[in-house]
Amino acid sequence: MMMLRSPSRVVAAAAVAFTLLAATAVTAQFGLGRFGFQPRLATAADHDGAFHFCRAWFRGSLLGDGGDWSVDYPQADLNLSIRLAELTRTAVSRGSDNRPNHLIVRLTDDELFQCPFVMMTEVGSIALDDREVDRLREYLFKGGFLWVDDFWGTYAWNVWVDQIRKVFPPSDYPIIDLPVDHALYQTQFVVTQTPQIPNIGFWLSTGTTSERGPDSADVHTRAITDRSGRVMVLMTHNTDLGDSWEREAEDPTYFYQFAANGYAFGINVVLYALTH
Repeated sequence: MMMLRSPSRVVAAAAVAFTLLAATAVTAQFGLGRFGFQPRLATAADHDGAFHFCRAWFRGSLLGDGGDWSVDYPQADLNLSIRLAELTRTAVSRGSDNRPNHLIVRLTDDELFQCPFVMMTEVGSIALDDREVDRLREYLFKGGFLWVDDFWGTYAWNVWVDQIRKVFPPSDYPIIDLPVDHALYQTQFVVTQTPQIPNIGFWLSTGTTSERGPDSADVHTRAITDRSGRVMVLMTHNTDLGDSWEREAEDPTYFYQFAANGYAFGINVVLYALTH
């Protein structure tokens, strides 16, 4: 949910929706289907000083709950980059075909440290080894930002917590609930709550938003911060922000219900990561 604040900083929900609707034809023209690109790991040559949506590759666990690292890839990565360029002054890296350049990085790659913003999805299935734990900790302490999204229910949450606790012990770095007056909620858009966004198939078949029924009824927006209060790890649990970007052009009902709020929250997160 958004409220108009300042014309110089905030676009009202209706204006966001209008801009997104007008640009949908551009997205469709690019042909950004999920399987339209072959995954390729980032190299040092890919970084050009502009913004790249960086997605982290990870191994899954047979004991986990959820999909894998590639859920919502690549369309969510591309579409959020397009909207970020349209709705802010952020310089977004683009290729010769004008498509945003998005990157896949492993937690052990040096290229991770060129990404001020990294996203993971479906982390209810993640398994981190010792080297990945050490490198992720180093990345986050050096100013990096990790956003994990699209994992539902108690079991998936517990799998994720078991893994992130290898990186940050709870005694020193507790997981906190992020209050709605936190700066992240007001970086550009005034967001009054984290929206619960289901995947499009679930929404079209059930008309509801909680993918795991009562076990995922409440959205949790949690964080691990450094000693100065900067968010290092953002966790949006029981919601799928990525689908509001990936699926924006597939169904008008889904678009009007979820896209504007999904983009407002996503753009706020990226801008927070880039400025803190």
